[in-house]
Amino acid sequence: MPNIIFIGADGASHQVAAPTGQSVMEAALGAGVSGIVAECNGAAACATCHCYFDLAYAGCSGEVGEHEDEMLDFAASERTAESRLSCQVRVVAEMEGMTVRVPSAQ
Repeated sequence: MPNIIFIGADGASHQVAAPTGQSVMEAALGAGVSGIVAECNGAAACATCHCYFDLAYAGCSGEVGEHEDEMLDFAASERTAESRLSCQVRVVAEMEGMTVRVPSAQ
């Protein structure tokens, strides 16, 4: 169960022991991380779980799918190279110590 560090828009950090196989969104919501809305409950249909993932872990976060890529264009906060929908990223052991920043708006 890797530890993922979520950093809120206010700079507060929240370390979460994330169960492998869950989505990063599910792990965050289960641990009470604020700032992730997830209106569609992980169906990649709303972009309200948009987060910024540490590019050093890009190899274990998987590729951005076509649908996710389209939905990221609707994110309320600026899209960057680090942008992912946290519902589309599965937790794997190699994510130990990964930092995920939560944007100021969803």
